Amino acid sequence: MTTSPPPLPIPVAAALEAANAGNTEDFLAAFADDGAVDDWGRVFRGREEIRGWSDAEFIGKQVTLEVTATQTDGDTTTVTAQVGGNGFNGPSTFTFHHPSPRLALMRITA
Repeated sequence: MTTSPPPLPIPVAAALEAANAGNTEDFLAAFADDGAVDDWGRVFRGREEIRGWSDAEFIGKQVTLEVTATQTDGDTTTVTAQVGGNGFNGPSTFTFHHPSPRLALMRITA
């Protein structure tokens, strides 16, 4: 018998679904007003900076995220995904910090 992984926390699932759908507004709505993206050490804080980064390097590059593993510990969720699209392609780890109903941080690493 196989068991399904537990469901992702709502803001994490919302961000991943929005990215895969190419929906920038829903992606941004998953973040707190002062939320941030840390893309390999480059930090983009607030929805407007996140929008600029996403338009140039994420949703604007028709990103696809095929989730291969997840783990949640308290208010931190780690997602391993195969990234596709017209930008970076390959495996990445996304660590989401979600202490409230919205994301405080999405960190992208190898």
